[in-house]
Amino acid sequence: MKKTVLLTGFEPFNGAAINPAWEAVRALRGWVDGDFIVEVLQLPCVFGQANRVLCGAVDEIRPDIVICVGQAGGRADLTVERVGINVDDAPIADNEGQQPVDMPIVAEGPAAYFATLPVKAIVGAMRERDLRASVSQTAGTFVCNHVLYGLMHHLQGTEVIGGFIHVPYLPEQASDGAPSMPLAQIVEGLKVAVEVAVRGGAEQVEVFGTTH
Repeated sequence: MKKTVLLTGFEPFNGAAINPAWEAVRALRGWVDGDFIVEVLQLPCVFGQANRVLCGAVDEIRPDIVICVGQAGGRADLTVERVGINVDDAPIADNEGQQPVDMPIVAEGPAAYFATLPVKAIVGAMRERDLRASVSQTAGTFVCNHVLYGLMHHLQGTEVIGGFIHVPYLPEQASDGAPSMPLAQIVEGLKVAVEVAVRGGAEQVEVFGTTH
């Protein structure tokens, strides 16, 4: 039986006209392989609502793997997140004007959840395709981290694999020398992540560069 992979990407935010996470995710809509099928979903860049939409889709679609994707302007690599922390602390307002400060995502929830994606195996496979990639130790405290933590909280007690990948700006978004990556490379990186997550891959023991 084919596995179902749910890929999510955020709508544009902070006044931007485009979000590379969604552009890459929607390029994979309807991707079917011998081992899996891909479903895609756009998430609102809104605290609370993003997790409600995501968790509702997980319950409805019942995927085997969930990979959420977000933009990390300023990062040069595809960064596979290791951990989500239980705090919303927004440097900017979300798309409904919310800007929480030092607020828990889940009251009385644990301090953090680790992603269950094979993080280093994915990074290793991306690098084998000559893609810039690294392990990230922080998903920040904006809606991306909100979604990673909320997803992993929702998946507790299930066998569903979940995690989060941050992607750089597209070249047309980059200004003042900010790092960027062509959409085709971002899409290729997501394809690698799906393939490794579905088919398995031994976690790498090499020391990877990380994003702090």
